[in-house]
Amino acid sequence: MSTTYEKSRDLDGAAVAVDVAVGARGEMGTAKGNGGQGVNTPEFRFLKYLSLVLLTLQNAALILIMRYVRTRQGDMFFATSAVVCSEAIKVATSLAIILYQEKRVDLWLQHLYENIILQPLDCLKVSVPAFVYVVQNNLLYIAVSNLEAATFQVTYQLKILTTAIFSVVMLRKQLAGLQWVALVVLFAGVSIVQLQEAGEKKSSSTSVEQSPIKGLVAVCVSCVLSGFAGVYFEKILKGTSQSVWLRNVQLGALGVIIGIITMFVKNGSDVSEKGMLFGFDSVVWIVVFLQSFGGLVVAVVVKYADNILKGFATSAAIVLSCIASMYFFDFQLTLQFSVGAALVMLAVYMYSKFVPQPTPVLSMTVSAPTRRV
Repeated sequence: MSTTYEKSRDLDGAAVAVDVAVGARGEMGTAKGNGGQGVNTPEFRFLKYLSLVLLTLQNAALILIMRYVRTRQGDMFFATSAVVCSEAIKVATSLAIILYQEKRVDLWLQHLYENIILQPLDCLKVSVPAFVYVVQNNLLYIAVSNLEAATFQVTYQLKILTTAIFSVVMLRKQLAGLQWVALVVLFAGVSIVQLQEAGEKKSSSTSVEQSPIKGLVAVCVSCVLSGFAGVYFEKILKGTSQSVWLRNVQLGALGVIIGIITMFVKNGSDVSEKGMLFGFDSVVWIVVFLQSFGGLVVAVVVKYADNILKGFATSAAIVLSCIASMYFFDFQLTLQFSVGAALVMLAVYMYSKFVPQPTPVLSMTVSAPTRRV
């Protein structure tokens, strides 16, 4: 993708910038959208792949531990409370990063005041994904509580397909025919891996009653919400000059408010009687922190990569969790698992290899009129 970016100044010193970016994939939007960073710089590539690796590791650990805490014996924590805590940690972390970037508290406060308090309409745009993410996160707890881990993992891969569809519709992203084939191959590979695990866990029992239909509906709705919210947030990030961390403050702050409302609507009487943190222990806090960390990494991923690559990182995490199970849960490597893992790796290669050829770039320069003195 090529970008032409020129600044002109009139006699008052006002900058006029016109940036035109025309690319076949449309991943990075305008130069303004990615902060003017070149997509081929070593720093950009490093952040892109580092964020994808971290997201893979985070997803591998999150689902396994989340399933454990929702099916073990003992006092059960409120999922709505966990979502609120996760959003609050995300806000605190983002605020700390902005403070580090600004170096001084007064500049930090001024930055927040100018970009949040003085721009309510800009914050309002973030309310859509904030609401969707809160609903989605609550649905994930419902799904994990009512589905076997393998069934949940397989069905949740529908989010890759929904993300691709929303990317094409909302971002006008173009996918090659073989990239669509890659999405199908990916889903098939992950399904083969997870169906084996499903067959091995049919006889397993948990300490809580499960409703597979309820879990299935929850995970399917969550997939649609995940695709929409991820692409919507990507469009916001790449369509403005606001930093990813400032967007996370806006997103998380609204998420906390919406999450608290959801918590009292769903668990109001129990929270009033037992407290918001009822049932929380060290393992639950690990889940909360993993979920918060994942939200921050996702924000970086959609800034430096794209949402479909985010989906592939999540799928790779499923295979990674199976490999980890060989060491921690006596998982046996079989031909079925090997075939599924090979299909996943093939799909990743196909998607990255068969990218649509870029269209010719139209360069346009607009200069500000010069004031006569």
